[in-house]
Amino acid sequence: MKGVQFLVAFVLLALASKLVSASDPGPLQDFCVAINDTKDGVFVNGKFCKDPKLATAEDFFLPGLNIPGNTSNQVGSMVTPANVQQIPGLNTLGISLVRIDYAPYGGLNPPHTHPRATEILVVVEGTLSVGFVTSNTDNRLFTKVLYPGDVFVFPEGMIHFQFNIGSTNAVAFAALSSQNPGVITIANAVFGSDPAINPDVLAKAFQLDQNIVKQLQSRFWWGNN
Repeated sequence: MKGVQFLVAFVLLALASKLVSASDPGPLQDFCVAINDTKDGVFVNGKFCKDPKLATAEDFFLPGLNIPGNTSNQVGSMVTPANVQQIPGLNTLGISLVRIDYAPYGGLNPPHTHPRATEILVVVEGTLSVGFVTSNTDNRLFTKVLYPGDVFVFPEGMIHFQFNIGSTNAVAFAALSSQNPGVITIANAVFGSDPAINPDVLAKAFQLDQNIVKQLQSRFWWGNN
């Protein structure tokens, strides 16, 4: 009987340890300022860490998010990131920030996904139509028109977008639950991949003529060259 109890306890402990290791552990130190020099660093969570004694206030600082981004591009928007690439002190802290500027009359942050982060966005200027789509098979659209002071959440991994429906510039700030959330812009990834996806694959997937697929690929290829 004791042997059976021991076996049950062992199995439960093993299952518990698997559950614990299924998510990223929290940091075991106050901070872990990222450095590119591996000579004097310790490798933690994607970046080497600076000796804490050498850290300074500059490692946790980034100026300039008050400066509007240049929206003179094909989609009429600009994302200015504040993640671990710009603020080394964010390493292992699991959070980052972006400023997004949108041109009047249709500035668009096109449909995209963050594979490693949930996003919470607040509008500070202008009027945005935003939304996200749930996973298969529902593919349900959640959408809302946002005004200054309004907040909207985009769950991790969901395809989402923001579209300026106003006649003036729009500005939003968004926090993301990762030091490096990553971004996959759907159109760029599908039609602008390097090397290009076989047009036969895309023609069948999107139920389009192959010539239309090739035309779309030629439009997006600029982004990878």
